[in-house]
Amino acid sequence: MPESDLDLLLRAAKEAGEIALSHFGADPKIWEKDDNAGPVTEADLSVNAHLQSALTSARPDFGWLSEETEDGSERLAKDKLFIVDPIDGTRAFIDRSENWAHSLAIVENGTPTAGVVEMPQKGLTFWATKGGGAFLNGKPIKVAPVDRIKDATVLTAKPNLRPEFWIGGKAPPFNTSFRSSLAYRLCAVASGRFDAMITLRPTWEWDVAAGTLIVEEAGGQAFDQTGSALIYNNPQPKLSGVLAGGPVVPKLVSQLV
Repeated sequence: MPESDLDLLLRAAKEAGEIALSHFGADPKIWEKDDNAGPVTEADLSVNAHLQSALTSARPDFGWLSEETEDGSERLAKDKLFIVDPIDGTRAFIDRSENWAHSLAIVENGTPTAGVVEMPQKGLTFWATKGGGAFLNGKPIKVAPVDRIKDATVLTAKPNLRPEFWIGGKAPPFNTSFRSSLAYRLCAVASGRFDAMITLRPTWEWDVAAGTLIVEEAGGQAFDQTGSALIYNNPQPKLSGVLAGGPVVPKLVSQLV
C-alpha cells in the first residue's frame, strides 16, 4: 500500500530529528544570512537536503518551499506542495535550548492538508490532517476553552505589544509568555497549554503552515492580523501576521488597529 501523506511526513520528520541531534551541542558551523535574516547552521542545511530529497522523490509532482532552499516560481503552478522549515528556532538550537522544531506541511490549493511538527530534544511529535483531528505523541489534543482576554495566556514577543498595533494604543490585559519557535508556539496552543499565540510581523509560510493546521484540527482558529483566513503558496511566501488559538482569538483580532 502506498505511504500516506501523513506517514511520509512523520517518517521524514523522525529522520530529520536524527540528523539534527547529531549536530546538537556539537558546535555546528554557523553563517549569518544576507539582509539580517538571521543565522543558519550546517544542521539546518543537512536537514534541508535530506528532507528535500526524501519528500520530493516520494512525491515528484509536488512543489517545494523551504526556508533553506532558494525559492522559484515553479511551485506557484503546483496544486500541491511541501512547505518546510528544516529547523524552526535556529537560535535556540545554537544556544542548546530544547525549544526548536522541524515543521513539515503539505498544502493543496492554498490550504494545509497534513502537518507535522517534530521536537526531537523534547520528545514531542505533533501532527494533524485536514478533517482528521490533531495529535501529540498519538493522543488527541484540543485547544483551551478560555474566551475572555483578561484570562488568556498568550505566547508572543514584546514587539507585538507595541501601542501602534492596538485600539486605544494599549495591548489588552492578557498574560504573556514566549517560546522562540513559532511552530512550537502554535503546537503549545493546540495542546491547550496556552490560550493563543500572536505574531504581528510579516510571517514566513514555512514557520506556520504545519502549526496552523494543527491548531485548527485541535478545534481552534487561525487568522492574519486583519481577521482573514490564511492562504499559503503566495508569490511572496509571507503572511500578514498570525493569531491562532481557541475562542479568545476573534476577540484579540477585534482589538487590533
